[in-house]
Amino acid sequence: MVLSRWEPFREIETIQRQMNRLLEQITPTSETGDIIGDRLTFVPPAELEETSDHIKLRMEIPGIDPQDLDVKVAADTVSVSGERKSEIKEQERRGMRRSEFRYGRFQRIIPLPCRIQNDQVQADFNNGLLCLTMPKAEEEKTRVVTVQLPGQQQEQQISPQA
Repeated sequence: MVLSRWEPFREIETIQRQMNRLLEQITPTSETGDIIGDRLTFVPPAELEETSDHIKLRMEIPGIDPQDLDVKVAADTVSVSGERKSEIKEQERRGMRRSEFRYGRFQRIIPLPCRIQNDQVQADFNNGLLCLTMPKAEEEKTRVVTVQLPGQQQEQQISPQA
């Protein structure tokens, strides 16, 4: 009988390779790596910051030209959609190719914590980082809500701050 040393990390790597192969078989993709069908290929991460005067949204969208983006801002939501296109043409593909990049369209709708002045939004897009600075609506800046506590009368008021 031959004794062999047990290496748990090697077994974890083997399981990870098997899971990756299984997921590749389950997810139908085209040659470009796009997911086939109406499903979206990726969701860009976003970061939302609120101050007393404005809301700032930052979204990572690397590898996309500004003309391939569609940004729509309503009073209480932001919608960002676009498409990342493959740089490799069909006729250039020869031999084996493996890509972990995601190509295709995406859409992200982000609800805002309060109403904004959507006609005064400032946008910047630099090095794949989309930054939107959205001033809050005036009524949101001065809004004070009186909250009723148990045992108080059932009267709720919304009054502007003086």
